[in-house]
Amino acid sequence: MTSPARALWHAPAASPPPPRRVWRDWVLVAAIPPLVLLEAALRTDVPWRWLWAVVLIALVPTLLWRRTRPLLMLVIAFGTGAVVSVATGGDPQLAATAYMLVLVYAAFRWGDGPARIVGAALLVGSTTLSLAFGPTTLTDLIGGTAVLVATISLGAAFRWRAGSRARELDRVKLDEREQLARDLHDTVAHHVSAIAIQAQAGTVLAATDPDAAIAALRTIEGEASRTLAEMRSIVRVLRRADAAELAPGPGLGDLRGLASAASADSADSASASPRVEVRVTGDAESVPPTIGAAVYRMAQESVTNARRHARGATRVEVLVQVDDAGIRLDVHDDGAAAASASPGFGIVGMVERATLLGGTCAAGAAPEGGWTVTAALPRSGWST
Repeated sequence: MTSPARALWHAPAASPPPPRRVWRDWVLVAAIPPLVLLEAALRTDVPWRWLWAVVLIALVPTLLWRRTRPLLMLVIAFGTGAVVSVATGGDPQLAATAYMLVLVYAAFRWGDGPARIVGAALLVGSTTLSLAFGPTTLTDLIGGTAVLVATISLGAAFRWRAGSRARELDRVKLDEREQLARDLHDTVAHHVSAIAIQAQAGTVLAATDPDAAIAALRTIEGEASRTLAEMRSIVRVLRRADAAELAPGPGLGDLRGLASAASADSADSASASPRVEVRVTGDAESVPPTIGAAVYRMAQESVTNARRHARGATRVEVLVQVDDAGIRLDVHDDGAAAASASPGFGIVGMVERATLLGGTCAAGAAPEGGWTVTAALPRSGWST
């Protein structure tokens, strides 16, 4: 077996994994049998039509397991069809047989390497049987082959598209973890550096104090320096080749800068951007710098999305509420509802950031109109 063939044979199943069943499966299973019986009753010129009707109805349940067992269902359906074709001396001429293309699609959309290879061999064998035992013309052969190739191509295309999106989502999540690590490093490194400097100064000033004070200051210095070095080594792995910055990252105090930045961009651009209003309530000083930086990043992403995608928006409201339970962020714009509510990568990143901090984040159309992003970070998650 050559390397490409070996790689295809050992290829895993589709990722992300398929849903076991959806409502469309039950609709499909319920709709096909009446259509088969109706066609069999109307097409009196089809030989063995009632036998084929029974066979096709008996094979309908294979559609329910086509995602989780694509190869087995394909073998059962096409194997049974081949046996009946040999026994009756001809192919089924009922149009309802076309539902088996769903099994072909599933094999190449969800199946692993063996499912695709064996499935392709099974289709070739089925076509050969059609030539041998049925009155198949060249036109029928070309048309049938074209339909099979189109079905296989469609399954492969959707498989590639889903895999590409899954990889992009993983990349966004990794980038969000990296950004969170940056914020953590920048904030903690600033304070730890200050501790190290104070400890060094204390060592010098405590030269006339008891030896115990000097030992304590040296211990503080050593622990602070060691913590800073270990933290930098960990974050260096996440940061690629970026240089470490010792300045703290943005926090709740920088939220009002989003409004001024939006005003400046609006003045520079030809089209007016929505006005950004920022309001912070509660004891913002009690929020740890890391949490403040996370809230700022989510608010920044939400405002950016509203300015780019909210059609006809004139105002974006950013409300941050700090209380004993934690911190809550609400970002709302008054733009028109989007045609599609599918989450983008920015929303995925915000959800990932909130989840890492023990909170939640949701985005969607607001009942009163516009788009709303809501994030909640409970205090219970700040210490985990």
